[in-house]
Formats: sequence, C-alpha cells, structure tokens
Amino acid sequence: MSYSRIRGTGGYLPEKILTNAELEKWVDTSDQWIVERTGIRTRHIAADDQDTCDLAEMAALRALESAKVSASELDFIVLGTTTPDRIHPSTACLLQARLGNHGAIAFDVQAVCSGFLYALSIADKFIKTGEVKRALVVGVDIYSRLVNWTDRNTCVLFGDGAGAVVLEASTTPGIMSTHLHADGAYKDMLTVPARVVQGRLKGEGFTKMQGNEVFKFAVNVLSEVVQEALTANQLDHNAIDWLVPHQANIRIISAAAKKLKLPMERVVVTVSEHGNTSAASIPLALDVAVRDGRIQRGQTLLLEAVGGGFTWGAILVKY
Repeated sequence: MSYSRIRGTGGYLPEKILTNAELEKWVDTSDQWIVERTGIRTRHIAADDQDTCDLAEMAALRALESAKVSASELDFIVLGTTTPDRIHPSTACLLQARLGNHGAIAFDVQAVCSGFLYALSIADKFIKTGEVKRALVVGVDIYSRLVNWTDRNTCVLFGDGAGAVVLEASTTPGIMSTHLHADGAYKDMLTVPARVVQGRLKGEGFTKMQGNEVFKFAVNVLSEVVQEALTANQLDHNAIDWLVPHQANIRIISAAAKKLKLPMERVVVTVSEHGNTSAASIPLALDVAVRDGRIQRGQTLLLEAVGGGFTWGAILVKY
C-alpha cells in the first residue's frame, strides 16, 4: 500500500511587524486587552508590493530545500488561500510558473483557515491512489488586506504569511487519516460578504465576524473532529506527541488542548508572534517546531483547524 509522508517543511513571514502598541494608536484598544483576549502580541504584514504568490514562493522554496527536492520533480501543486492574486488563473498556477515547473497538476483550494488541511487531504488522496508521487502543499494568505483597520474586533487578530510542505509517496505510514467537514448554514458568522460584479466589488470587502459565536462553534467542532480522528485510528490522547492547531486565538487553542487532556507544553503555539495567518497558520507553526527541534521524526502530530464557511477538520500525522 502507498502512503503519503511529509518530507520537508518551509515557512515565510513578511519583514514588517505590527505591534499591539501601534494598533493602540489606530483604534480604541490596548496591548493588555489584545493579549488577554487573543494571546497576540505581534503580527507580520505584507509590503504593498508583495503578492500572495511572493509569500508562497518563499515558503515553497524553503520546503523544497528542506526536502532536497527540485521543483521539476513535483507532479502536484495545491495551494490553500482566501487571498488569491487574481480571479484566475489560480495562485497555484502562478507559483508553478515561478518555480519553473511545467505539467504538474496545479490548483487552489478555498476553505479559509482550514485551507491547508483541505489541501493536504487532497494531496494525500492523490498520492494514495498512485496518480501522484510528489506534491507541494501550500497555505498562504495576505489576510491583512481583508481587514478594516478601524474595526478593533477584527483588526487585532490577523497577519500575513505562508507555509508549505513537500509530500511524497512512501511505503511507511505518514498521514494516518484526514477528517474534513463544512456547514454553510453558518455562512454569515464569519464572512467577507462582497461579490465581484462587472469587474468591481459589490458590498462589504472586509471581514465581518460574530466573535463570541465563532468561539463557541470552534471549540465544539474541534473537540468533535479531534475525537473522530483518534477513534478512527483506535488511539487516545496519550498517543499524540504534538498538537499543531490553527493559530486563531489562544483561548480556542487552550480549550482544544484541555479537551484533549494535553498540557500546553505539547502544543505548538505561534499565535503570539504571528497572529491569525488563516490558511498559513498550521504549516507555519509546523515549520517552526520542526526547525527548532521540538518535532522529531516518528512522532505523532494532530493538526486541527476551523475557518469561515464554516469549514473544519483534523489530520493525524506520523511525522
């Protein structure tokens, strides 16, 4: 049987750092309020001349270098994003051209903060069927461009970044199982409601969020999908070496860890420095923990996320 296994990771954060102290000058907020409510202290913001593909390219190159794989060896490129550079072609195709790859399958996935998990699950399925041998999976967002910087309830949360992994066929189990869900009945709880009509935005082009409701929903569905992943593999929480969650909010992360009976020492947390980077947050956190030596080969990882849609999911990984 063929499995898919993570061979390399990469991440990229823009140079500009936006602190809570700077946000205090823009909106009625404070560093203490932001930290207590979200755990965020800083976030990275893309430069005006940086596009989503620019961030994706940097993360992809680092993942390829980590995996010791050339771009020409890829036969699959899937990219999760909510902030594509163009309506079409896909940012995955733009990235493919940047990398100098010709002929690989390439497309985007739009599942907001769950985008990387959706993309990773798709790549895993292509590899397990034998159609694909080596895939590049990217999560990237310049989410700051969907934020109203006068809305203190949302502008403090988001940052920009990109993360990537190289996934390849293996005889050794890597991705153990994937569990994805969505429910569009909650579409207005977290949304950017604008539409494109005759080449222009029609409606509000900024993020709208019902914060308390999002928090309650996220905690509930993450608890359920994590248990689903453990049950599917006949494991309990003791089998998990590292929880690598979507970095939305420290309270959501802490609640998920508590449900799993995991101490925070076994949770990869980057939200303090990165903020919520949407589809990029899980691969960025994964790359940080791999590169600083916390995550080691042979360990069991649980990835989890929830995003607008609502979409949510969990992936169990033997790293």
